[in-house]
Amino acid sequence: MAATHKIALVTGGSRGLGRNTAIALSRKGIDVIVTYHSRMEDGMSVVREIEGYGGKAAALQLDAGDISSFEAFASQLNDVLKEKWNQDYFDFLVNNAGFGVNALLADTTEEQFDSLMNVHFKGVFFLTQRLISRIADNGRIVNISTGLTRFANEGYGAYAAMKGAIEVLTKYMAKEWGRRGIRVNAVAPGAIATDFGGGVVRDNQGVNDFIGSQTALGRVGEADDIGGVVASLCTDEMGWVNAQRIEASGGMYL
Repeated sequence: MAATHKIALVTGGSRGLGRNTAIALSRKGIDVIVTYHSRMEDGMSVVREIEGYGGKAAALQLDAGDISSFEAFASQLNDVLKEKWNQDYFDFLVNNAGFGVNALLADTTEEQFDSLMNVHFKGVFFLTQRLISRIADNGRIVNISTGLTRFANEGYGAYAAMKGAIEVLTKYMAKEWGRRGIRVNAVAPGAIATDFGGGVVRDNQGVNDFIGSQTALGRVGEADDIGGVVASLCTDEMGWVNAQRIEASGGMYL
């Protein structure tokens, strides 16, 4: 069960951290399949950028919170692997797709809770379960968590709780699939200036300045600060790192 070309699947790879991760992987010589939710053009933009400097890439539609769609997605993925790479397996799965909800615990609706659960935990659990037979032996899984599992900011209780569950799940994935040589880690970004959560960190100067003042390196994070961390976990040099939560926050709230 081995792949010829090293290939990564990055969910939510059409924008933000996912896009940066896809490009960072491609710069390490790894081919990339990105997923997009509804904006196909964003996904194809990533493909064109990667192909522009000699890489190989593809984009597939995926609703990471719609578990019933995973069977059809897996079939599409198999077709792309065969047609574009002439192989049955890929090597690296980056569970990145997600969104933010800012709501106090007392104000969080059941609809908000269920949306977060479906994308950030249930979706990750069942998509990985569905794809694990297509991940090559000695592959890697990287689950994206958040710094909010270590420090608490009001308004993110439900979101952070889902990511806390992902960090526990990461250990169990590493335990159960280690016999196949598959390493599983979680990367926990701090506050990043992207459109995540409506772009509050990027667009609100007061928030940006405050977070910078609470970070050892004196600024908020950028997407470029995270993609390389994820990509590095897919290299042989990081092959002995397993079942870990790796925070990439520049030293927030130390």
